[in-house]
Amino acid sequence: MSEPSGKRLKTNLPICKTHRVFVGSKVKQNLPAVVEESLCGVSTLLMEIAYRLEALGKIFEQDNLALPRVATFFQLESQREQKQADAMLQYLNERGGQYCNKDIKRPGCEAVCGVLPALELTLTQWKEEMAIMTELSRLACEHGDPHSASVVKSRFLTPVVPKVKLLGDLLTNARRVGCTADGAGGFGEYLIDQLQEELTSSA
Repeated sequence: MSEPSGKRLKTNLPICKTHRVFVGSKVKQNLPAVVEESLCGVSTLLMEIAYRLEALGKIFEQDNLALPRVATFFQLESQREQKQADAMLQYLNERGGQYCNKDIKRPGCEAVCGVLPALELTLTQWKEEMAIMTELSRLACEHGDPHSASVVKSRFLTPVVPKVKLLGDLLTNARRVGCTADGAGGFGEYLIDQLQEELTSSA
């Protein structure tokens, strides 16, 4: 049962507040309006995460940092996040929903100057993504859309869990070898770039 129009739920989900539902344009397949709005908003969030990861990758390609494996790690994760955003848009389309084109926010990582803050920022956003996917799955279930709940859990939530663990391990190792928040731990960052196999083999 969908929410009455004009009523907004108290939620942490990035619901698209300007979402336009085109009644009768497609078969809705029992897609509740609040779930459609949430899928639309979360799709944009995934694009913003992909953009931020891409920006982090570019930082480690610069001459003053030049950590190629770290750069590759962020670039690969950016591509994976973009694929997840595309998959969510595809699912929204298959269910007869509409996506509202919105401006993507700036990455907001211009001040990052080392491996440690980059990993901390990524861990924070993946934890946020995991919490949002959990809430989105619960919201769909509560509004009589078990299919969306199942798809969100299996396709979008499950892949984030090992990512959070991986980042936790990377952060622990980065601190052990002397990486610092200001990027001054140069040799530690070199060790992470050269020795951390997960930087190029993450699933």
